[in-house]
Amino acid sequence: MTQADPVRAEAPDQAAALNLGLLADFVGPRVRIIWNLLSADMAKALAPFGLRTGAFSALALIAANPGCSQNQLAQGLGMDKSAVVAIVDELERRDLATRVRHPEDRRFHALKLTAKGKALLQRMSEPASQPGQPIRDALSPREMQQLLSLLDRACRALERPAPPAKAAAVGARRRQPERSVHT
Repeated sequence: MTQADPVRAEAPDQAAALNLGLLADFVGPRVRIIWNLLSADMAKALAPFGLRTGAFSALALIAANPGCSQNQLAQGLGMDKSAVVAIVDELERRDLATRVRHPEDRRFHALKLTAKGKALLQRMSEPASQPGQPIRDALSPREMQQLLSLLDRACRALERPAPPAKAAAVGARRRQPERSVHT
């Protein structure tokens, strides 16, 4: 009598979900899984428009907040300021958004959509909503509102106010490790 291969006998059903083990109580891995699933579908939905998902989100936030600054946009997107500058550069190149110096504070650029940007956002809106449709279908309207509310609270809990520029520079100098003359 031949004995069954123990590795094959213990092979899990391919459709069965993995036990999360230690990760069961961690938020990050679950958010990462949702992000991975949504972002691939979002990239496909936006491909015909020639924009990345970050650019779509930037357009949507600028439309909802005309005159916002790049810093405000970066905070709203949860992105690094330099990444947002690249996105806004792309939007400007394509004549979808403009940067206008604030008349009272020339360091501040107010962002606004152009007519072309508003029209493109309108056309992108329906396809961009499709990747999240399975979630909306799986939840009641009340549960969906609760999910969005909880996600907003989680974002607020993780937001860190930017330190004042001068204090940040001084603090950064203080935190640099001492260099030894022997190394």
